[in-house]
Amino acid sequence: MRILIVEDDHELAEALVESLTDEGYAVDLARTGERADHLMSANAYDLVVLDRKIPPPTGLELLRFWREAGSSTPVLVLTADSEVHDRVEGLDLGADDFLGKPFAFAEFHARVRSLLRRRDKRVASRLTADDLVMDRSARTVTVGGEPVHFSPKEFALLEYLLLRKNQVVTRAELAEHVWDQRFDPSSNVIDVLIHRIRRKIDPDPDAKLLRTVMAVGYTIQGERSPEE
Repeated sequence: MRILIVEDDHELAEALVESLTDEGYAVDLARTGERADHLMSANAYDLVVLDRKIPPPTGLELLRFWREAGSSTPVLVLTADSEVHDRVEGLDLGADDFLGKPFAFAEFHARVRSLLRRRDKRVASRLTADDLVMDRSARTVTVGGEPVHFSPKEFALLEYLLLRKNQVVTRAELAEHVWDQRFDPSSNVIDVLIHRIRRKIDPDPDAKLLRTVMAVGYTIQGERSPEE
């Protein structure tokens, strides 16, 4: 999942980026409204964390513009204002949730997870493919009932493939949703992680879930089948 952080407070911005990156999310950072608007027009984000008061355009001005332009990307607004009318204004403009400053990072992560689940109501907290089960809330994976450890980036890549089970996902899609703007598309990072994931979820070559679609991308099947 790819998240845009829009926050001009240097210390808080860095802390937010670090905490989300540690959880396996791809994170881009904008410190001004102008930069945030540029990134939104150039990338597909799964969630925006938007500070209400940033160098212009302000958070609420951005929110109004994005919604009027048809964007449905979930937006979590961070605000130091606790007045009801401030929250009402934001909700009327299309905010999905509010979090007042200062806040506990545990609550921040819980709200991020909630908005990402709400983004597509058809997606449950558990994703499955045959005997593979991913618990997105607990961030655990079992294969054949046995727990399997995944690094944060491996987890994020596997999660994206599971969200599109039985569909072919291109390398460009993976780069866009699992990595941030610093990703080098010419690197072999995707191939390396796919290899690691394949070793963990497909121990039996005659019963595979993860397939490579030559010159296109990758797909996870709903049921295991022999190598073709």
